[in-house]
Amino acid sequence: MPLTEDASRTVTNTMERTLVRVGEAAELLSVSRWTIYRWVDEGRLRGTKIGKGSLRIFRQSIVDLIESNESGSFSTF
Repeated sequence: MPLTEDASRTVTNTMERTLVRVGEAAELLSVSRWTIYRWVDEGRLRGTKIGKGSLRIFRQSIVDLIESNESGSFSTF
């Protein structure tokens, strides 16, 4: 299903930043916020703490995860 114009703009704006919020990463990957936290703990995604513990996800790690999944080299979750 194609994205609406607003949704497409949101995805583009999110993906242009170096760091994204956990909720944004979850939305981009169509998983829950808790899955994002788990994947960071497991090393599937790279993140960093900002301020007093707010987690941000590196955009490139999201891109890498998507690309590794597309190539078929990623193990099952």
